[in-house]
Amino acid sequence: MALLIDEPGLQSTVQDLGRPGYYNVGIPVGGAMDTLSHEIANLLVGNDPALATIESVYTAPKFTVTEATTMAATGATMEVSVNGDVVPQWTAVELAEGDTVACGFAAAGTRSYLAFSGGVDVPRVLGSRSTYSLGKIGGHEGRALAAGDTVPIGARTTDSAGRALADELRPDFSRALTARVVLGLYDHLLTAESVEMLTTTQWKLTPVADRTGLRFSGDHKFEFADRAQPFGAGSNPSNIVDAGYAMGSIQIPGGSQPIVLHRDAVSAGGYAMVATVISADMDAVAQLAPGSTAVFEAVSIDDAVAARADRAQRRSRIHDALTS
Repeated sequence: MALLIDEPGLQSTVQDLGRPGYYNVGIPVGGAMDTLSHEIANLLVGNDPALATIESVYTAPKFTVTEATTMAATGATMEVSVNGDVVPQWTAVELAEGDTVACGFAAAGTRSYLAFSGGVDVPRVLGSRSTYSLGKIGGHEGRALAAGDTVPIGARTTDSAGRALADELRPDFSRALTARVVLGLYDHLLTAESVEMLTTTQWKLTPVADRTGLRFSGDHKFEFADRAQPFGAGSNPSNIVDAGYAMGSIQIPGGSQPIVLHRDAVSAGGYAMVATVISADMDAVAQLAPGSTAVFEAVSIDDAVAARADRAQRRSRIHDALTS
């Protein structure tokens, strides 16, 4: 079973839940940027949530299937058609041998996920099928899909055609987001006024937004507290002596545009991390389109842990709804 790629879509890559455990050698976790949409797509077609899907930005591939299978499209809102007939998202759809699937442009959100019964069956690299394009490892030949590619799909394990996720359980993709953040480790390098500005300003997402990070702009410039730069930190006040980066860290290189590091960000470097987006809000950040706005609301670590628990409960409800 395989997909014959006619048109690759934009930045279409094979992704699963990532390859944790290699940060110490500079390899990020990677994996699906919107993990919830990825997991739902898998559950709809009867897969383990950890199997690989195809993640695309703005528009997904056009392809033909070589054998019958079951497909589900989740994530960004877009028109999906089979042989020219529109089919619903968030629903398992039966595909026959020779069927051609095409996808339109995203109307809400940015990243879509295509799952197939049996999963996208590319080889595992360091325990994961995820594509890490900067390192040219994983996925389909370590790169985004291209026209003419043949992408292997695992054998169908179950027939779940018609399975659908109820509207009230589907993610909402807004162009105005409140992303909760925990301040630190280096917020003390900013003036109190700049910390307040970070957490109260409405920031606009620039077109510089990819799997490495998302850059935001505003009308203000950050001010740093006076200090003597430590040896090895460089002359810019936004520089530090190298430290590890948590996924979701917010940096301000040059002191003007916050950058939220995402799944494929480097593991360490010399920019101060003034806050970190909590894990429960990283899926929503991944679905922001350029021109969307975000407010970074400061919360406590206890709040972040509680939000993570709420997110886990929501995942459990979805899992039960799609497997019962």
